[in-house]
Formats: sequence, structure tokens, C-alpha cells
Amino acid sequence: MSYCFSKKLHVPFDKATTRVIEELKNEGFGILTEIDVTETLKRKLNVDFPNYTILGACNPQFAYKALLAEPHIGTMLPCNVVIQELEDGLIEVSAVDPLASMQAIQNKELQAIAGEIQLKLKKVIEQL
Repeated sequence: MSYCFSKKLHVPFDKATTRVIEELKNEGFGILTEIDVTETLKRKLNVDFPNYTILGACNPQFAYKALLAEPHIGTMLPCNVVIQELEDGLIEVSAVDPLASMQAIQNKELQAIAGEIQLKLKKVIEQL
């Protein structure tokens, strides 16, 4: 089982980021964190790195259900979505597969919630 699903886009990085955020919003996700990996690596290590952003996406209804089902699940939240510029100029958007990331947790209720989130995140990627 792969731990993420991805799609490559033929658009500028900023436009891809805007589209990803819009599609996440359409599926009920908000952005809790936005990490500019490129800027961070430049500032901390003085290295050049292609455009790479990690969005911490959260659907509050599902997060609440997951926290009720498994009190320590916060260690695995929010759902990460990565937007990265590839060498050929394409932009790749990848989302974590919640079912894959929660395999180690033996909780059927949580697995059902992860399955619902997986469908929403797959839809986000497909709509790009």
C-alpha cells in the first residue's frame, strides 16, 4: 500500500497552491499550517531547494470524530498535502493516505473515519 497519492500539474507553483487550497476547502478542510520548506532550508542551511510547501490540512468534523475514537491520534494530525516543483518544471501535489498512515492502530472505528478522509483527499487530488 502506498502512503500517498499524487498528481502532476502543468501550472505555475503559486497557481497550484491556490488550487489545492480551494479544492481542500471544497471538501471541508482548512489549512492549519503552511510550511515553506524552500525558504526554511535557505534560511537554516543556506541551500537552494526547488519550491516545496507542506500544507497541514484539517477537516474539523473528522478530526473531532478521530479524537473521540483514539485519544492519541493527534500525533498523526493534521493530514499533510505536499506541493513540489519537479526538475522538469511540473508541479506534483501529494496527499497522505490516512488509511496507510493509521495501519498500525488497531481501532475499527478509526479505520472507518480514515477511509472517509481518504475518499475526500483522493477527490481533492483528482479535481486538480
